[in-house]
Amino acid sequence: MGLKNYRPTSPGRRGMVGADFSQITRRDPEKSLLLPLKKNAGRSNQGRITVRHRGGGAKRRLRIIDFRRDKLGVPGKVASIEYDPNRSANIALIHYADGEKRYILAPLGLRVGQVISSGEGAEIKPGNALPLKVIPLGTAIHNIEIHRGRGGQMVRSAGVSAQLVAKEGSYTLIRLPSGELRRVDQECLATVGQVGNIDHINISLGKAGRRRHMGWRPTVRGSAMTPRDHPHGGGEGRSPIGHPGPKTPWGKPALGYRTRRNKRSGRLIVRRRK
Repeated sequence: MGLKNYRPTSPGRRGMVGADFSQITRRDPEKSLLLPLKKNAGRSNQGRITVRHRGGGAKRRLRIIDFRRDKLGVPGKVASIEYDPNRSANIALIHYADGEKRYILAPLGLRVGQVISSGEGAEIKPGNALPLKVIPLGTAIHNIEIHRGRGGQMVRSAGVSAQLVAKEGSYTLIRLPSGELRRVDQECLATVGQVGNIDHINISLGKAGRRRHMGWRPTVRGSAMTPRDHPHGGGEGRSPIGHPGPKTPWGKPALGYRTRRNKRSGRLIVRRRK
């Protein structure tokens, strides 16, 4: 997908860079694969804000994406490439030989009319899903399972890909986009290729209103607040924050503070991203 620049008819338009949607071949989504999407504005089931700066935004409907890729041995034809408002990547509508329709993440280079498949017997080409044990070393992959049969959970954003580095016993070693090296079971499925829409990273919203349309509310700097509202607050003009390191509004260390405590999956990490 390419980019388009706007004429500077207003301050908001001056720096705006958007997608030209040249790869999108269908405007209206497949109705059988839509669900209503309820918004919670960052609030939990108790009504408390657990994720800040969320709320509002344009109405969306959820597209049901096939992350499992469990149509083993059944070929499918790419019917269209579509926009998905719920993710950075584009999606592809697949018509399978048995009559079923499903959405998948659209990898780079996927075209309408192309045939894809899943399973050990599939070719090594973009869009095909295979177990890690039969994918050659050095191949770019995405939509990688962590647990067999649960569906792809890693490497799903626009323009990203992981690399299959080595095979050790019942595990494969994968280099993730963050630089992390991780062991994954060889029976887990992964999709060949790089996720499409690689120009997504170059989009510039240009004005605050577009951010609001996406469901993001404003973020206020802690140093602009009072001492009772934030640890960084107070002082005449721009002042040092008065702490050895930056803090959250609740006084916890903000940067470089390790929050991940998952011993079950952490044992499979060979080298962390930092």
